[in-house]
Amino acid sequence: MNARTTRILAVTLSLTAALAISGCSSDAEKPGMKVSQGFIPEPVNDKMAGAFMVIKNGSATADKLTGASSPLSDDLQIHETKDQKMQQVPSLDVPANGELRLERGGNHVMFMGLKSTPKVGEKVTVELRFEKAGPVKVELDVKERTYTAQNSNAH
Repeated sequence: MNARTTRILAVTLSLTAALAISGCSSDAEKPGMKVSQGFIPEPVNDKMAGAFMVIKNGSATADKLTGASSPLSDDLQIHETKDQKMQQVPSLDVPANGELRLERGGNHVMFMGLKSTPKVGEKVTVELRFEKAGPVKVELDVKERTYTAQNSNAH
């Protein structure tokens, strides 16, 4: 190897190391979302369905659930329940080192205008979008209409 080739190699290695280090530091600042206990009760018809789950934020950075998409519907909405009234909201907070519980009678993701009616035992793919963490894909089990996550020890 001549001196010029050695310098080019050294510069290339330095740039690669700098990019790797900067990539790691930005990833460390991004919240890490883990989804458990996700399910959709079997819908009564193709008009709407709710999705329920627990979203755990394993980082020291708070985040927000800002949206969702799925092949099952072109219209997924984030709903908040306050004073027994459901309303669409632009986002829901996911606290640092905490969790956001989407559950019956509470906050949830609502599928409007289903393209098909999923049956018990099937799975529905959903991509959750977060302000900082980016998208997270999950598979939600279709459960009996009366199912609640408390009915099961499975996560």
